[in-house]
Amino acid sequence: MTIEFEDEQSQSFDFDFQDVAKQVIEAVLDQEKCPYEADVSLVLTDNEGIQHTNREFRGIDKATDVLSFPMVDFPAPADYSILEEDESCFHPDSGELILGDIMISVPRALEQSMEYGHSVKREYAFLIAHSMLHLLGYDHMEDDERKVMEEKQEQVLRYLKIERR
Repeated sequence: MTIEFEDEQSQSFDFDFQDVAKQVIEAVLDQEKCPYEADVSLVLTDNEGIQHTNREFRGIDKATDVLSFPMVDFPAPADYSILEEDESCFHPDSGELILGDIMISVPRALEQSMEYGHSVKREYAFLIAHSMLHLLGYDHMEDDERKVMEEKQEQVLRYLKIERR
């Protein structure tokens, strides 16, 4: 697995943010039975950076906590059958499945951790799990989809013992 990290902000963490990201990404891929090694890009930014990206790519001129940019248009969540016929989804050198990009606003993650009364590590891990599910084709536009995503996110965090406290 390859995780390309880009840190565009100045906040530091009291945990190894790269290690936590790796654990969460691997746990989601295992949970969703991904049969491939994967390539994911993770950008840590500030509110201004994520607002700019949100405006540019989604037409929404406000900061948000996380953005997901999937590279694969799965026909159904975690339905890997489409990949058998499309070599363009794989990195030409490593052969890894290119899932896409995750962008997290660290200041929003800090605010939300205080708002929800749990650790920054838990909020960070939650945002990565949430975004990874988007990269695998999950969505939460409908209530039933939202419930599925919420349960899958919680399963990953329980498995990693990153609980609400």
